[in-house]
Amino acid sequence: MASPRRQGREVALQILCAVDGNPDLDATSALGFYANQVAGSEDEEAGLPEQHAYDRQFAESLVKQATEQLTAIDQAITQVSRSWRLDRMARVDRNILRLAVTEFLYFPEIPARVSINEAVELAKRYGAAESPAFVNGLLDSALKSLDLRKS
Repeated sequence: MASPRRQGREVALQILCAVDGNPDLDATSALGFYANQVAGSEDEEAGLPEQHAYDRQFAESLVKQATEQLTAIDQAITQVSRSWRLDRMARVDRNILRLAVTEFLYFPEIPARVSINEAVELAKRYGAAESPAFVNGLLDSALKSLDLRKS
């Protein structure tokens, strides 16, 4: 079973993808809905398995920072994605990149290499076949471009 933080990243990714696909959707409301669904499902028949114990506070912090700082995050991604415009990237890849760059910029306690590794794992699970390499390459470039943490 995945760690609570990894599952928190998965929840954050789902929320960001939902908001990305529906601009009228409020991220905070979507997080609340998700949390209520998880809290109310003690068995698999309710829709979400009991094992879905995620780090709710971490997921909420990620989504909050990613949505509030979207312009700065997207600028950081755009600087290193010369061949790919954000709107041309797959929604899942774009939001995985947003999560990792959010961690780079606003979660200094998380080593950058951990953020990259977690993003690649999300890309393996939710993206297309080429997503892990794409995400890894762009995040490595973003880390160098942002000149943040080398850990």
